[in-house]
Amino acid sequence: MDITGNAFVTGGGDGIGKASCLVLAKEGAKGILVADINLKAAEETVAEATAASTNPSFRAEAIYLDVSDEDSVKKAVARMVESFGRIDYCVHCAGTGITGSRPVDEAKFDDLKGSLAIHVHGTFLITSLVSAAMKKQDLATVDSAHPERGGTRGSIVILGSYASLFPVRYMVPYTAAKHAVLAIAKTAAMESAAHNVRVNCICPGWTDTPMLRHSMEVYEGMTADSLLETIPINRLCSSYDVADAALFFCSPRSSYVTGLAYLVDGGMALTMKT
Repeated sequence: MDITGNAFVTGGGDGIGKASCLVLAKEGAKGILVADINLKAAEETVAEATAASTNPSFRAEAIYLDVSDEDSVKKAVARMVESFGRIDYCVHCAGTGITGSRPVDEAKFDDLKGSLAIHVHGTFLITSLVSAAMKKQDLATVDSAHPERGGTRGSIVILGSYASLFPVRYMVPYTAAKHAVLAIAKTAAMESAAHNVRVNCICPGWTDTPMLRHSMEVYEGMTADSLLETIPINRLCSSYDVADAALFFCSPRSSYVTGLAYLVDGGMALTMKT
């Protein structure tokens, strides 16, 4: 995959963010800043990524990050640039799950505000500040053997959701926020292409993470069996299924791909009624 640069991963303490850190380290990344609101979890990921790394120059650090707080995001991005020199890849996985299952006429405004703060405000802040940093970076060659493929200043991978593309019953705060996340990604991709910065959005289906297990506790009727009924591949998505997609979007092999909403859903979209 030619992953030899430095990565900034949000939500790297567990789930998809942690898997992304481990995959990047294994595939040859030079450095990773693991950012999470749970600093201890981020530090544990640093240790595991270091053990999994294949680049002899590998270095990883952990930092506290609250993506809903502008100062916190500014400090994390500044730390990434100061400590690692440049941001070649940003994988933005920080998020929160659903807090309940209610129809629109019973949904709580506080739940909507909470989901917007983490997913929408967080994605805006990360995308805006990382884009600004990447635009200042020197242009790197995508593929020295094929100069016609041009150069890159970085790749931003944003974690959206199946709910970024399709409505999910009784989950309006989460669905609304994830729709907005995709809008931010697409707009950033359109604006950043001229600066050789790519932005793509991965939209996973039901992924076996601590967040999903919490959602099963608060969403009435949601069980592993009920979810499997919606998935043609007949298994839950693994964090590593998503991390592998993130790896592709970070790598030069996706150098002509930007602004994409990329489903990793086991075929769920095939079952949607039209």
